[in-house]
Amino acid sequence: MQEIFLDALMDTIKMVPLLLIIYIGIEIAEYKFGNKTREKIQKAGMAAPAVGAVVGIFPQCGFSVVTTALYTKRLVTIGTLLAVYLSTSDEAIPIILSQPDKVGIILPLILTKIFIALIAGYAIDFAFRKAKKKTSAHIESYIQGKDDKDYKHESIVNEKACCGHSTSSIAKKFNPKEIFIHPIVHTIKISVFIFVVSYLINFVIFQIGEEAFGKLFLNHSFFQPFLMALVGLIPNCAASVAVIELYLKGLISYGSVIAGLCASGGLGILVLFREERKKKDVFKILFLLFGISVLVGLIIQYIF
Repeated sequence: MQEIFLDALMDTIKMVPLLLIIYIGIEIAEYKFGNKTREKIQKAGMAAPAVGAVVGIFPQCGFSVVTTALYTKRLVTIGTLLAVYLSTSDEAIPIILSQPDKVGIILPLILTKIFIALIAGYAIDFAFRKAKKKTSAHIESYIQGKDDKDYKHESIVNEKACCGHSTSSIAKKFNPKEIFIHPIVHTIKISVFIFVVSYLINFVIFQIGEEAFGKLFLNHSFFQPFLMALVGLIPNCAASVAVIELYLKGLISYGSVIAGLCASGGLGILVLFREERKKKDVFKILFLLFGISVLVGLIIQYIF
């Protein structure tokens, strides 16, 4: 038992320095380019789902939170929102980067998710073209300064991402707290999640055996992508940590990890529940996100 604890602890400690460096780099990139990226999504027009698909690959949930806020103010279409959700991998990319022997899977993972996000984003906008036309007209009015007073667009930059840090880079001067303190706090938080997930996996395997544990997670079966997509829908970065750790340990298929990470919109889903006035739209978006994630997971698992 003590050996399992120490193994999980040592594996986690080895990842901490690289995780911290990665998260500081992410924070600086958000600080420098965050608002420009938000504006590009907002003003992209027909290209918005494509921009959302590319932007979504950026690690952490900041862009999913901002895009969700933009959607609730009808400044992006439903297709663009889902393109970002499907493209984002929350904490998966930093965790893979912190394990140099695993970095080979990053490019296929990113390309797969961008492709899914592109196709789904445009398909959804086409399916909901009436709503898209209405949103486009609202965006045009907003750009021309004839905004609908019912929408408080200034609240978009006040949304909070993980660990309570701001999603806005509007600050006029360099903010050491945002740039350095948040990555330290976030590294600690994610390291705890990694340790807990690793320990629990190893503990359960020790108790019941690897074969029984495989059955617990449906053992690469038809239903495994469904289970992982459900895990991905949990609006917390622990969900993406669990999904990627299970994959890195060889316990779920590539199709299942894609299903889990496509469904993982992070805190963006919480913002959607809190800010979207039409609750029917919230469940429509979650249904689409879950359905697309499962579908692509099954296609990848059984065709590729």
